[in-house]
Amino acid sequence: MSLSQQIDSDLKDAMRARDAGKLAVLRMLKSALKNAAIEKGGASAELDDAETTQVIRKQVKQRQDSIESFEKGGRAELAAKEESELQILNSYLPAAMSSEQLAAVVREVIAEVGATSKAQMGAVMKALGPKVAGRADGRTLSQEVQRQLA
Repeated sequence: MSLSQQIDSDLKDAMRARDAGKLAVLRMLKSALKNAAIEKGGASAELDDAETTQVIRKQVKQRQDSIESFEKGGRAELAAKEESELQILNSYLPAAMSSEQLAAVVREVIAEVGATSKAQMGAVMKALGPKVAGRADGRTLSQEVQRQLA
């Protein structure tokens, strides 16, 4: 079952269970996925699992930014709502890599690329993309590459 099909199935389950919170998040996610598909290739386009994961990551990032803003503004109730939405979205993402796994993959790619300085960081990041495939965010990845190239 593809990720899109899983989201559709969970949306139907949330309707049957009358789970308003989960239903709202999944409807928002379906809308974002449909918009991304339209941008990709028109109304009849479909997203593959990698593209679907990318859209979910974008939604997760939006929630994290909102939580940070609400906490700075003293709006704990809105931050809590965003946190619950974030948990639902995170359930559709692959498990994150541990720091040890990430360090090992970065070491391996640096050796493959033959990078020796921070000037070659772009090549390392490009080669890392397919290997981590959504299991680590860009900021963490960048920090680890910089640390190992220093």
